[in-house]
Amino acid sequence: MTYAPGLIGALLVGVNFAKGLSLATGKPLVPTHHLRSHIAANYISHKELKPPFLCLVVSGGHSHIVEVRDYTDMRVIGRTRDDAAGEAFDKAARAMGIPYPGGVELDKIAETGDDSAFPMPRPRVDGSPYDFSFSGLKTAVINLIHNASQKGEELSVPDVCASYRKAVVGCLTDNFLRAADDLGYTTLVIAGGVSANSLLRRELTRLCGDRYKLYMPEKTLCGDNGAMVGSQAYYEYLAGHIALSDLNAVATLPINEDKY
Repeated sequence: MTYAPGLIGALLVGVNFAKGLSLATGKPLVPTHHLRSHIAANYISHKELKPPFLCLVVSGGHSHIVEVRDYTDMRVIGRTRDDAAGEAFDKAARAMGIPYPGGVELDKIAETGDDSAFPMPRPRVDGSPYDFSFSGLKTAVINLIHNASQKGEELSVPDVCASYRKAVVGCLTDNFLRAADDLGYTTLVIAGGVSANSLLRRELTRLCGDRYKLYMPEKTLCGDNGAMVGSQAYYEYLAGHIALSDLNAVATLPINEDKY
């Protein structure tokens, strides 16, 4: 079961249900990390995939570049310094009046827009070439929308969506491929809710070409789901990661740490 990280209320419900089920059935209690589970969705889609590989984990709350050295041995080499990519998509969508789930709808609308209509910044983090920063990009699109509103101008929503999506995806792909080159990885994986983004999937497929082997989960497995948790739990079990009855939920926990 997922015990970390996430909204503490939801985690507590799941952990306590799993502890009761374990006690009633005599089955082992296997603690599973939510982000590791997103990566493990790829093992369902691609039976041949095995570590080591480099993974871009992108979701509403996280944007990480992770070295997956083994199924339960991981190292974060890049992360967002502020907003996650999914959060940046959702907040920009809200500013444009796009209904929830904003990031998904923004992606659909962007498919009909001109991605060169509005130049957007490509933030970088000085001294940390693999880290991301999306707060400035988010502010740029919000300012664009507000300034147009104050002047009584009407912006093309599809064009704004396409231009913004291009900038976010560009930041993700640039850092991911830079890390792959620097660290010598040729097997690349994406995971998390934002891995369903249409442009991200197309751009990585195009940029990887024959130089890298790219794995992407099926779109039905990109968002939170029980199958991915079960997939990672299998490898946690094989590694001997069994929790006791005092297991507690943890709201914040790095992907490379265990706390049980």
